[in-house]
Amino acid sequence: MKRALALLFMLWAAPLAAQNSPAEAAKAAAEQLAAAADLLAAAEGGRDRVAALTATVQAYEAGLVALRDGLRRAAIRRHALEAELAAKSDEVAQLLGVLETMGRAPAPLLLLHPLGPTGTARSGMLLADVTPALQARAEALKAQLDELAILQALQEDAAGRLALGLDGAQEARTALSTAIQDRTDLPMSFIEDPVQTALLIASAETLDAFASSLGDLPVGQDGAPSATATGSLALPVFGTVLRKFGEPDAAGVSRPGIVIATRSRALVTTPIAATLRFQGPLLTYGSVVILEPAAGVLFVLAGLAETFGETGEILPVGAPVGLMGGESPAIDAILRETDQGSGAQANETLYLEVREGQGPVNPAIWFAYE
Repeated sequence: MKRALALLFMLWAAPLAAQNSPAEAAKAAAEQLAAAADLLAAAEGGRDRVAALTATVQAYEAGLVALRDGLRRAAIRRHALEAELAAKSDEVAQLLGVLETMGRAPAPLLLLHPLGPTGTARSGMLLADVTPALQARAEALKAQLDELAILQALQEDAAGRLALGLDGAQEARTALSTAIQDRTDLPMSFIEDPVQTALLIASAETLDAFASSLGDLPVGQDGAPSATATGSLALPVFGTVLRKFGEPDAAGVSRPGIVIATRSRALVTTPIAATLRFQGPLLTYGSVVILEPAAGVLFVLAGLAETFGETGEILPVGAPVGLMGGESPAIDAILRETDQGSGAQANETLYLEVREGQGPVNPAIWFAYE
């Protein structure tokens, strides 16, 4: 497990160390995916497989996002270089012609002048001044051509890198799901009554009504978390806040929570130790997870495609609770997207609502996103 944590730290640190150029960024992302593969191998023999595989999935997610961003930046730079070289093609041709002529002509002939020794001396002085400038232009041209070749090679190699990364991420998700099903070491705050839960679902017409009814159910509190609001919690999924608390959408409808834009198949985790009060499909909200970090406080996560865990479990911080929906894009689609200079699309949304007592409160009281 220590080895896995060390690799994960290296993976997250890598982008900070190599962002000087698009080529370096793409290479660093490829190294991130290689580190994620090492994490997956290490997780197979780890004592805490759920924690190790959670770190592995997140590592693959970070590596794939970084690779796509690196390829996007590389494509933008390649197009700029190609346009720059095409714009000065005549100048480049003249430079190459002069350099080729100078390379073929004997040195004494280059200095020979019809005006005799004085003219020869002057021509020598002019040639001494011109040669460094020509050399500097030639070196600049060579540097651009070398960079262009590196960028082209990176893009040609991208398909294989992406294939390995996407396959590894899917393998890690599958292994994580299996490990969670086999997990038996988590403490329980209560044992769910499936009949009672089914009745609540059947009688609830809205998410608000269900959450209110669920909050009224008595549950055991032995060993249950008792957190306080700090405004510093990380979001439960990697993404950006699309709509804030009470902010209306395009249709003018506002919700008492925040909407987080994220990517397909993104892993959702607990931002803090909490009791799992509910998980599963609910009304029209897709799969829903409801966490209780403290008595009378509920975190409602709606819009997942899959949920993990057993209701009543006391989950540690960072524990996986589900996956977002959607399909991983095809490799050709990713390459077309990055070649056009576009980034990875955050086409899934997670709804996060925080409830205290019988009503919702601004999630910014708990989470840091503003």
